[in-house]
Amino acid sequence: MTKAELIGRMAAAANISRDQAKAALEAFTDGVADALTNGQDVKLIGFGSFTSVDRKAGVARNPQTGEAVPRPASRTARFRPGEGLKSALNG
Repeated sequence: MTKAELIGRMAAAANISRDQAKAALEAFTDGVADALTNGQDVKLIGFGSFTSVDRKAGVARNPQTGEAVPRPASRTARFRPGEGLKSALNG
């Protein structure tokens, strides 16, 4: 599903305009990004949680040449699905 398709589904489900749905989705994604940037986790009970994770520096390999390439330390986001989402996927 693309962002545009998700906006359309949100607009239809909430009986709001596409512009309102787009604003709501952008507010959600901006809120999650801001929280993770500030070191906070975002927990949506029944759906899942977003966490920020520090990755250590390491060595990666160029898949075409096999050459070792240094990979700097960085932060990334992880999502862990909640029980409600797992049940929906498997049930």
